Amino acid sequence: MKKINIRTSHPYDVVIERGAVRKCGELIAEITSSRKAVIVTDDTVGGLYGETVLTSLRNSGFECDIFTFPHGEQSKCLSNLGDIFDFLCKCNITRSDILIALGGGVVGDITGFAAASFLRGIDFVQIPTTLLAQVDSSVGGKTAVNIKGGKNLVGAFKQPSLVICDSDTLKTLPRETLAEGMGECIKYGMIRDEKLFELMESHTLDTLDEIMDEMVYACVDIKRSVVENDEFDKGERMLLNFGHTLGHALEAWHNYTDYAHGYGVAAGMCMITDILAPDLSDRLKKCCEAYELPTGTDIPMSELLPFCKIDKKNEAKNINYIVCREIGKGEIVKVPFDEFCRLMEGK
Repeated sequence: MKKINIRTSHPYDVVIERGAVRKCGELIAEITSSRKAVIVTDDTVGGLYGETVLTSLRNSGFECDIFTFPHGEQSKCLSNLGDIFDFLCKCNITRSDILIALGGGVVGDITGFAAASFLRGIDFVQIPTTLLAQVDSSVGGKTAVNIKGGKNLVGAFKQPSLVICDSDTLKTLPRETLAEGMGECIKYGMIRDEKLFELMESHTLDTLDEIMDEMVYACVDIKRSVVENDEFDKGERMLLNFGHTLGHALEAWHNYTDYAHGYGVAAGMCMITDILAPDLSDRLKKCCEAYELPTGTDIPMSELLPFCKIDKKNEAKNINYIVCREIGKGEIVKVPFDEFCRLMEGK
């Protein structure tokens, strides 16, 4: 077992261990005095791991119920959040009880937001079952739902009480979902760790399991260092948005239905590197291609830029974007939005 302690305003551990899902009840019992829990999951992950987690919790003395919703980004919405609240009321959940997010980023985001807002705040645990969630969304305390106005525009900062990363759960992922997670992993190498990038570029999707535990640990540790310095996303934490400005625009253009987040991050990283750091472009693209990720888009930039304008990283008439002019060194750049548009359109 490996542990990374996240020293935020509410400190917690990230446990990285194969087989940890089967003993999650023991791990959760160590960090809470509560013995009443609700698992929130989706219909895909629930079918794979719901009974395993439920059994482990009950064997550790927890009274436990499970709430399941349809998988997919469309479930990260206000109506589903309301259904979770109603279920928690039905289960008589109190402030001393605990929620458990079992699944990928959608499950983690909406469960975290429910925990942040139900009864003005109860504890929750993350058990991320996708690569993207293990290295990114489960750590750092950002929770949210989507609204018609955009992605993740309604949410709260809510640190979990524990994160349990079990690489064995990644073996049940569809190939394209595993690839999606690599978009975020490659991002970490680009912004902070050249050796991590070199490790990833020396492998492919077919050999990824050989480096999985080492890679997940390195990515989480990078996020730890950034989040500890800037828990509430006012400065350094913006580095984690490399590729996201154009990536979120791609997701929005596709109406959040048929274009995965990690694919958007990969394409966004490659597109902005093409324009602003062309010397690195080929190397970054080759790494993305090795993990079957997109390196660009046929969508005209003029159609993507309006979505960039409503991104939550904007401030007044300015936009913050990230560029890596060297591998391992991310840079935050703040410019007027009109200037950003001219840069992206090559004018």
